[in-house]
Amino acid sequence: MKKVILASGTALMLTMGAAQAQEKTLTISVYALAQDEYKQIVYEPFEKICGCKLVVETGNSVERIAKMEANKANPVVDMAVVSMADALSASRAGLIDKVDTSKLSSFNKLYDVAKDPNGDGMSVGYTFYATSIAYRSDKMKIESWTDLLKPEYASHIAWPNVTTNQGPPALYMLGQALGKDTPDLKAAIEAVGEKKDEIVTFYEKSSQLVQLMKQEEIWAAPIGRFTWAPFTKLGLPVAWAMPKEGQTGGMNVMIVTKGSKNRDLALQFMDFWLSTEIQTKLAEKLVDSPANKEVKLPEEIANNLTYGEETAKSLKLIPSATALDQRAGWIKSWNEKVGQ
Repeated sequence: MKKVILASGTALMLTMGAAQAQEKTLTISVYALAQDEYKQIVYEPFEKICGCKLVVETGNSVERIAKMEANKANPVVDMAVVSMADALSASRAGLIDKVDTSKLSSFNKLYDVAKDPNGDGMSVGYTFYATSIAYRSDKMKIESWTDLLKPEYASHIAWPNVTTNQGPPALYMLGQALGKDTPDLKAAIEAVGEKKDEIVTFYEKSSQLVQLMKQEEIWAAPIGRFTWAPFTKLGLPVAWAMPKEGQTGGMNVMIVTKGSKNRDLALQFMDFWLSTEIQTKLAEKLVDSPANKEVKLPEEIANNLTYGEETAKSLKLIPSATALDQRAGWIKSWNEKVGQ
């Protein structure tokens, strides 16, 4: 009897060991923001579907790309979400592979701008945002990006520092409004530099702006749509500008690590994240503006996001190659003309 029990126990241990050995693990690298919501809406439901374990690594883009570079020979991350420009940087460094979009059932549901953001097949957009101007509609009228620098307005605005996410896009649109939209952003930087003593502040964090507007120290500032919601709660007549030159913005994308041993699982996860159901749930929680064009949102939610086909088509995004190749020059020009 003892032998039978021992044999059964051994078989059970072998079965458990085999099951553990077969347990699939997917390691993802993501931004640290909204992880509670992602866990509830994306990570845990996917684990139930795939019967796998998700290992989530967080941090800023610089840290996460550096880790991918350090582990290039033996990747520890299977897929990541980064900015368009960081995706191109990773591609140039040989850190990522082409995305096999034939395995993404949600691919054709995406807005065109999200299908191949860098035009190299190496990334797929999952969320984007518009950059425009939040302004006091009772104090000023904004029809063009150049209106911010009018003599009667310049002493009531905040402008994003060139080192922030919103700095180059705002300068990019100002350059277009000036009719001098060269990649070096020279004309726009010079125009801001001429008003540097009048501009209230060159902000580093958008959280500064809500308080400044509440105190009426500023009337306007270029911002990303993802920071718009707090302005709507100020009890002031704050509007979102639609300048004649259009809006700019940014996009975050998904990439697959070169040499990943879990490529198919990574693609399955990406497809799940891009699905209409998951993109809708994330949008409803105001986590991400949807890249999936099938997502339908009520007006009160849509107003706090970058939403809709017309908006997606209107975004004038800085090409990633321009952002990478010109960044050092932008900062140098800014320090010379505007100061740190």
